[in-house]
Amino acid sequence: MSRREGLEISAACAEAVALADVDVIAAYPITPQTHIVEHLARKVADGLLDAEYILAESEHSAMSCCIGSSAAGARTFTATAGPGLALMSEMLFVASGLRLPVVMALVNRTLSSPLSIWGDQSDVMSVRDCGWIVFFAENGQEVFDMTIQAFRIAEDERVLFPAMVCLDGFHLSHLVEPVEILDREEVDSFLPPYNPKYRLDPHNPTTMGAFAPPEFFSEIKKRQDEELRSSYHVILEVWGEWEKRFGRSYAPLSQYRSEDAEVILLMAGAFAGTARLAIDRLREKGLRVGLASLKLWRPFPREYLVDALGRAEVVCVVDRALSVGGAGGPIANELRAAFHDVADCPRVVSFVAGLSGRDIMVEGFMEMMEKALSYARDEEMPYYEMYGVRE
Repeated sequence: MSRREGLEISAACAEAVALADVDVIAAYPITPQTHIVEHLARKVADGLLDAEYILAESEHSAMSCCIGSSAAGARTFTATAGPGLALMSEMLFVASGLRLPVVMALVNRTLSSPLSIWGDQSDVMSVRDCGWIVFFAENGQEVFDMTIQAFRIAEDERVLFPAMVCLDGFHLSHLVEPVEILDREEVDSFLPPYNPKYRLDPHNPTTMGAFAPPEFFSEIKKRQDEELRSSYHVILEVWGEWEKRFGRSYAPLSQYRSEDAEVILLMAGAFAGTARLAIDRLREKGLRVGLASLKLWRPFPREYLVDALGRAEVVCVVDRALSVGGAGGPIANELRAAFHDVADCPRVVSFVAGLSGRDIMVEGFMEMMEKALSYARDEEMPYYEMYGVRE
């Protein structure tokens, strides 16, 4: 039977990986990801997890090891954060291009410079086009659940893409929360053993990632894009099965008091918990506001977002990453693109906030939603606003 336990969320992630019965873990320690792989290394050393633990000399090497082990047919896991993701970024494209179902916990950390060990979502946004499935977790239970779900989704023969589960550095990774931990039998019934259709085998030679001249490259990338987008239906199917088995529902958006909202706050990650309090306070003041917490970033759930958010007057997007030299936040820009051919769509107001771990208080979310409504009713509004910047 499952048990409810107070755990550091990094430990909950490690518990999920162990219950998934992984074969290979390859990683390099980096703040604030280190606790995840420390827990796993201890389980391997104590004989509690029958897996090969590879302490690589860098994140680039860690992902290279993951590519080799996954290509050989091993269920494979890694974890990293911020600059570590940047160092392994070359190999992320290789893993997705080879259609290898590696699962990674990405503990979101800001990218330098200036140097910062704290969290925002600039790391994942720097690789948003690398061809991985990307989930955002809001709390410890979602980190645990999504990690197990990621193996099931990535390894499905209709998918075969790597997947990353994003969790906020420190705000989630080092937080202790009650988490329902499934037992081995429950996980085994949901997640079958990995039996890859294609693998590197010296007795049955095959080629992966062969050289592609320009005459073929575009067709290969087009198919990769189409098949990553088609994984959306498998994701929904797996989420539906998870709800039937364990009672916890998942969707591309988690919505809160948004059914009749004229202003919907859209964001991703742990700060959505604070935003819920802001929603309640503004409701008490008579404002019809709601929250939409993004769970699925890639494949981008365009039609779902348009349907879920299209009834609002304003969508107030709070990005925790800045497209430097571009136009505000990545989520806001993709939402604007999603609405580009939709008649009578809401106005999208873009805020960038919470960079490098800066807290956004309840009053901050309230102010941004009130500003968004005011901006949207003006003929002119800023394309984006960096919230809370000192003059």
